[in-house]
Amino acid sequence: MNELFISVATASAIDWPALEKALRQVLPPRAVVSKAQELLSYDCDGLTMDRHQPPLAVLPDSTEQVAAVLKLCHEQGVPFVARGSGTGLSGGALVEQEALLVITSRMRQVLSIDLNNQTIRVQPGVINSWVTRAVSGDGFYYAPDPSSQIACSVGGNVAENSGGVHCLKYGVTSNHVLELEVVLPDGTVTTLGGPLAEMPALDLRGVFIGSEGTLGIATAITLRLL
Repeated sequence: MNELFISVATASAIDWPALEKALRQVLPPRAVVSKAQELLSYDCDGLTMDRHQPPLAVLPDSTEQVAAVLKLCHEQGVPFVARGSGTGLSGGALVEQEALLVITSRMRQVLSIDLNNQTIRVQPGVINSWVTRAVSGDGFYYAPDPSSQIACSVGGNVAENSGGVHCLKYGVTSNHVLELEVVLPDGTVTTLGGPLAEMPALDLRGVFIGSEGTLGIATAITLRLL
């Protein structure tokens, strides 16, 4: 179970219609999913035998929208679960108890590329294989390559600290993430890590990577290119 409980509120105490109304005030109309037949799309991850349909889901497309959603969850004592492409097998993207599902699949922008410093900054919904595709013409590539790299998202890779067939030589995701812009559970936006692989401070970036969304949601990710 990976739901992040902001308070001791129980599922029976959550006013879902009120939350939906509040979410529609801070998100575009098509960014809130409440119909049961549409929520079926998010009731499982890559392991389809384990299904848990969420009561409500949102698809923000910016840091500001994610922050607004998590702030509302914090204020109303609503737990949330983060979901990327839903290709994982660990259940990290499933709502096992009633919680809001926050889906980052619409956050698919490559924000910047710095070939001189061999970095690329992307939103969490960018597909893993797209990173290499964006820079391969200049002779660069992104090393972590999970078996689902044509479908899995970079945000999901960060949440799971994914590896791949090249991890024995190049390491896993945490070895290739320099900086994270994250939204904390109360809606606060902060930055973890920095432009250098070794920063003179506690490695909160490393703590966040692999936490499966329990510490917040990454909304911009700076990756190291090879």
